Amino acid sequence: MIALIQRVSEASVTVNNQVIGEIARGILVLLAIEPHDDEAKATRLAERVAGYRIFEDQQGKMNLNVAQIGGDILVVSQFTLAADTTRGMRPSFTRAAKPEISKHLYQYFCQQLQSKGFQVPTGEFGADMKVTLVNDGPVTFTLKC
Repeated sequence: MIALIQRVSEASVTVNNQVIGEIARGILVLLAIEPHDDEAKATRLAERVAGYRIFEDQQGKMNLNVAQIGGDILVVSQFTLAADTTRGMRPSFTRAAKPEISKHLYQYFCQQLQSKGFQVPTGEFGADMKVTLVNDGPVTFTLKC
């Protein structure tokens, strides 16, 4: 399971010219599911995203997590993060889980964040989405479980 997380001052996801999810300050998560992933990995990754200290404290150091700054988390499915790009000039998506597995674990991951008290707006699984963000920093990390 792969989460590309970005510290944002705002982010939104649009489907069919309609904004379906948006946040102000917080974390945008682009989430990819791989074939060997399961609910235990989704739970662990949600804990890491919620607890990852990427926001600055009063001394300017990354010591605060998203809950400590009162931020939100926007989650967007992004199977292309699981692409194999080691050969050729075209990505292979054989390392991405099948849609039925991915959709369940994507929803489960979001539920785990909700159980921690976050409002979790999302994209629409499998849809053609437009993601808009203002990356604050820029600050971007890849978390894997």
